[in-house]
Amino acid sequence: MKITNIVCKLEAEDSFSIEEDFIEYNINDNKSFTYTFWRKQLESLPSFFTETSLDLLYISLFVYGADRIILRDLADDCWSRNIKLYLPVIAFDKWYKNKGVLENILNFLSGDTWELEFRERGLTKIEKKFKEKMEEKNLRDLKVDKICMFSGGLDSFIGSLDILAEESKENETLFVSHYGGGKGVKEFQDLLKAKLIEKYSIKESNFLSFYASAKNGIEDTTRTRSFMFFAHAISIASTFDSDITLIIPENGLISLNIPLTNSRLGSSSTRTTHPHYLDLLQSLLKAINIKVVIKNPYQFKTKGEMVKECKEISFLEENIVNTMSCSHPDQGRMNGETEPLHCGNCLPCIIRRAAIKASNLVDKTRYRDENGPTATSNYLSYLIGLRKFERKFSFLTIQTSGPITKNIKEFSELYLRGMEELNSFLEGHSEKFLP
Repeated sequence: MKITNIVCKLEAEDSFSIEEDFIEYNINDNKSFTYTFWRKQLESLPSFFTETSLDLLYISLFVYGADRIILRDLADDCWSRNIKLYLPVIAFDKWYKNKGVLENILNFLSGDTWELEFRERGLTKIEKKFKEKMEEKNLRDLKVDKICMFSGGLDSFIGSLDILAEESKENETLFVSHYGGGKGVKEFQDLLKAKLIEKYSIKESNFLSFYASAKNGIEDTTRTRSFMFFAHAISIASTFDSDITLIIPENGLISLNIPLTNSRLGSSSTRTTHPHYLDLLQSLLKAINIKVVIKNPYQFKTKGEMVKECKEISFLEENIVNTMSCSHPDQGRMNGETEPLHCGNCLPCIIRRAAIKASNLVDKTRYRDENGPTATSNYLSYLIGLRKFERKFSFLTIQTSGPITKNIKEFSELYLRGMEELNSFLEGHSEKFLP
């Protein structure tokens, strides 16, 4: 069994090494990794980060970097890798005690086998600098009770609208975004942010955006990206004295992540918001004393139900075109396209189109390939998957991507409604591509 050892570092002065062959990975070396966490936007937060939340952030960056630089094709089975990380942490005792919990989270999320070894460290120079600045400003009057993940997608936009439509004057919500290389994400995040600021007169400082990219990243599956995305928000939440609810807006069908076709059993099948993953993450936060409650308000709703029940339906309809749901929006650059577009035929695009149709709203979104050869092949594949679908086995099918141990009836019914939504769209569209 091949194990890839990665010695993780934050400073060039760190002389730690091991006897076995290893990759040295310093995420503060711009030749290896780039991230933008330490920026002026942090100075608006009320206090410095807790030790465990800061550790969690760095662990997530190291994990994401490792995920990108190690090809799955080189694994024994060309998929599941064996990765051992040697990690510098501040709260050594807590991480040593909860090592197994964190490894289980990563194993489930990425489909690999992770082994973690911790060593103790102190604050870096940049951490000390920001700690002094944040303690000097001492902005304790900022009252926040929610942080909402803000991806630029349709679901996250609906989640933001529902929060802002009912937000109290006593508390504010922060919106946290992440973007990486390529086009098709930040442009949509920035556009939607501007729309929300204009409509609700909220401060631009309520939106925090972070960039992270592994240089020379060669593995494209990036299943651990969500762990990094959430870790940014969790670290932000730790700067507040009160408990924070972390809102992760995602429709329940995508969250269950049940593959429609055999091709989605592998790299395309991620577990970003799977209920089991979120439960594991919540148990870790509790164990390391981070006061964050993870909540997906749409866990039992289809995407179509999310659209129909949005509290700002008219504003949503105006701005659906400004949201991005596609899994590869910048793929058209190979054909000379200068702006990101929805492909129209990947599963996220199909679920999006089915949801908008089910809600009877006008979809002004431009789709790159609605009726071409790739689209036709995908539609037929999805239809075959739908025709193999058996309602009576839904309680078993929902276990496909991970264990569901509670709310089985609710998840089963959600799955049935989601499949009906998809089927209605595809059957109605089939005359365009069936022989």
